[in-house]
Amino acid sequence: MGDEKVKMEAMEIMAMFEVLPRLVVFDLDYTLWPFYCECRSKREMPSLYPHAKGILYACKDKGIDVAIASRSPTVDIAKTFLDKLDIRSMFVALEIFSSWTHKTEHFQRINWRTGVPYNSMIFFDDEDRNIEAVSKMGVTSILVGNGVTLGALRQGLMKFSQSSGSSSKSKKK
Repeated sequence: MGDEKVKMEAMEIMAMFEVLPRLVVFDLDYTLWPFYCECRSKREMPSLYPHAKGILYACKDKGIDVAIASRSPTVDIAKTFLDKLDIRSMFVALEIFSSWTHKTEHFQRINWRTGVPYNSMIFFDDEDRNIEAVSKMGVTSILVGNGVTLGALRQGLMKFSQSSGSSSKSKKK
């Protein structure tokens, strides 16, 4: 499925919900792309998971800000890859640093930078411990298996909708 087709499908999924998050936060390694940055070279050309770019563009088109929360020890490689993929400018916050505190410090910084309350955010990550820690902060958090997908987006929006007390609209086509 091409980026444009994924974007259109993501927009259709978002249209089913009355309330959308103000900010969607993504981990990098094994969430947006299928590798660890520290195992790669800056000279390589990275690739994203198949649905990642379309979902990012759909968020932007819907007016939802996107951010990165990554515990990578190789910030330079991560930022180089975001540049090579031509998506770095899409993010309102890039919190990429090594940390022993799960992702809580990343989210404190994102909250401070954006002013978006935790309960207005959705977070996608591939590690249980990060999902648990960030969920305790009030962020709707979704564990991904093989990167962020349209299914994970739908799951995140459903969970977000339930936690914000609104129901999804039933739109007929």
